[in-house]
This record gives sequence, C-alpha cells and structure tokens, in this order.
Amino acid sequence: MVFSRRHLIIGGFSLGALAFANMAHANPKGIFPFKLSEAQWRKRLSPTAFAVLRQEATERPGSSPLNKEKRKGTFSCAGCALPLFSSDAKFESNTGWPSFWQPVPKAVGTSVDSSLFAERVEVHCARCGGHLGHVFDDGPKPTGKRYCMNGAALTFKASA
Repeated sequence: MVFSRRHLIIGGFSLGALAFANMAHANPKGIFPFKLSEAQWRKRLSPTAFAVLRQEATERPGSSPLNKEKRKGTFSCAGCALPLFSSDAKFESNTGWPSFWQPVPKAVGTSVDSSLFAERVEVHCARCGGHLGHVFDDGPKPTGKRYCMNGAALTFKASA
C-alpha cells in the first residue's frame, strides 16, 4: 500500500485529535465545589485512591474489601466524603468491583470516556469531580444500570 502526503497529513491530524480528546478527558469536565491542589490531594488520599480519583486509574478486580461489604450503610466519596450510594442499591455483579443499580440523587455526574478506543460512560463525584468508575446498561431492575465503582474511590460507613 502506498501512502501519499495527504494520507500522512490526515492520519497525523486524526492521531492528534484523538490524543487531544484523551488529554481533555484527563480531568472531568465541569466546575466542582470541592477543590484541592494536587499536593493536597496526594496528602489526603492513599496512593491507590489518588490514582483512581485524580488520575482515572482502575484498581485490580477483586482487590477492594468493599466487594464483600454486606452491612447496611452508605458508600461515600473517598475524596470529599459526599454520600454516593446506599447499601440498598448494591448488588453482586461478579465483575470484581463494587456495583450499584442507582446512586444517591444528585451525587454523581457522568461524561463520555473514549480513552480505550470505545465509548463508555464515566461516573464522577458531583462535589469533587473524582473518577469513581463507569456505568453500564446491564444491571438489574428497576434501573437496568450497573454502576461499576472502584472500591478505592469509596469509603463505607455502616448504619447505626
């Protein structure tokens, strides 16, 4: 196959646009009410929580103790303590990450994530913008949603 200068220019432009789109996604879009400097986030969070919440990393499947959490209570953002999910909405998805069929109203936001050459819906904390995980359309009734969350992005407080 022969490539012309035009093919190279179009290909280079396409790769540049893709790189720009992924860079633009590095921080969730929007203005969030809870903000800290990178140094403050690093001091506040464990290295794993920082990588997940602030750098959009994904923890290893099955690595979170919250996968086995069965008590009644609330799952909150590990970054800013905003309540995100009730234990009543948690279910076993067998994916290796804590999963929920519904968040607390107005607790999360979403944006399009195309970082792996496929579009997914990223879920972030509505207060601090921290990356929590992704939402999929293969969950149980009544919503049909599976909020697949990184346990490192969450804390759990049992009900009294």
